[in-house]
Amino acid sequence: MSAPPGRETRRPKSNTTNSAPVDNGWPPFPSSRDRNCPFDPSPALREIQERAPIARVRIWDGSTPWLVSGYQEARALLRDPRVSAAPEHPQYPHSTPSKFMQKLGFLTMDAPEHTRHRRFVAKPFSAKRIQAMRPPIQELVDDLIDKLLAGPKPVDLLGSFSLPVPCTVICHLLGVPYEDHEFFARSAKALIDPNATHEEAMAARQGLVDYIDRLLTIKRTDPAEDMLSELANEHVATGNLTQQEATQTGMLMLLGGFDTTSNTISLSVLALTENLDQLAVLLEMETQDEIENAVEELLRYTAVPQGGRRRVALEDIEVSGVVIRAGDGLIVAGDLANRDTSALEEPDRLDLRRPADKHLTFGYGPHQCLGMPLARLELQVAIPTLMRRIPTLRRAVAMNEIEFREPAMGVYGVNGLPVTW
Repeated sequence: MSAPPGRETRRPKSNTTNSAPVDNGWPPFPSSRDRNCPFDPSPALREIQERAPIARVRIWDGSTPWLVSGYQEARALLRDPRVSAAPEHPQYPHSTPSKFMQKLGFLTMDAPEHTRHRRFVAKPFSAKRIQAMRPPIQELVDDLIDKLLAGPKPVDLLGSFSLPVPCTVICHLLGVPYEDHEFFARSAKALIDPNATHEEAMAARQGLVDYIDRLLTIKRTDPAEDMLSELANEHVATGNLTQQEATQTGMLMLLGGFDTTSNTISLSVLALTENLDQLAVLLEMETQDEIENAVEELLRYTAVPQGGRRRVALEDIEVSGVVIRAGDGLIVAGDLANRDTSALEEPDRLDLRRPADKHLTFGYGPHQCLGMPLARLELQVAIPTLMRRIPTLRRAVAMNEIEFREPAMGVYGVNGLPVTW
């Protein structure tokens, strides 16, 4: 992405140092979205972004990490080896008091441990294996749409389509019984719910840990062609991973495999029905390349991860004139970076024809989402198929009656989406 013609990439007006005041003058993070513009990031955070791509904010515990909202600055820091993802650091900017992210598999590790652990689960996400999943995902999507069309109207799209697609797929990939999906969906929500108590969040986490641990034990003697069987027999049995490490990795794969994708489906459908010109563009598309690019734009525009990638600086780092001191916390906000006006022209406009593959919705650098190829495939099948088969699909209630997730939830989305046609 390059800056629009005639516009210079903005820079902070002056250098900033580590001398963060301990007062309440720093803007809060997260901040509420405008209910009249539910697809856009918080206006307050956009105002901060317009002033400077790196600025101090205040989070729930009173600490003041750096909010990184500039596109180029976010890319630079996400790939910088001087930045750590380990939440054990005393100044790590935790998103909630529960600190449930500690020891959550390779997501919260640095190299070389991160590289080694990530490699153990990379095989199921190879291009060949992902593409082999296209026919069964297409069959699943068609079957769910058949049930939609045969059922009553209005219907909750989240519960009847957006959630079952990725839930079914990740259950199959991991080797998790689909009939248990309500349990882990409920547990996942408790982990990211800002209103959940510490005890509730930790109980949900422990319940998932126990669940995955039991499945790994079962698959040691009764393996199948799934990821948990591979973890149990190719890595735990051989000593590459401990049972605890494999359990944490399995839980991470389960948590990351459905919530973000299901909310991207729901928000994408809602965005298309609110932008009928872009829905028409999608329905006119004939090639796979066009579909793939359209999905990238929807990923950029909806950008459901809204809590930012949390990091800590291990050394002093200067980025765009800002000095980030060793020990400073960082929140790298991909949803804001996707709307950076210095990197993309008219970023608040949905445009399915624009080249959009450089967005930061999946992160960037060594911690870029491992399940990215699978999520892309699910979206490329689910969204165009649904809109082509039900082109008159629309929300069945007023926009202000749709319950959107709170800004403190790590994943943006809806708690339900009533639709009709």
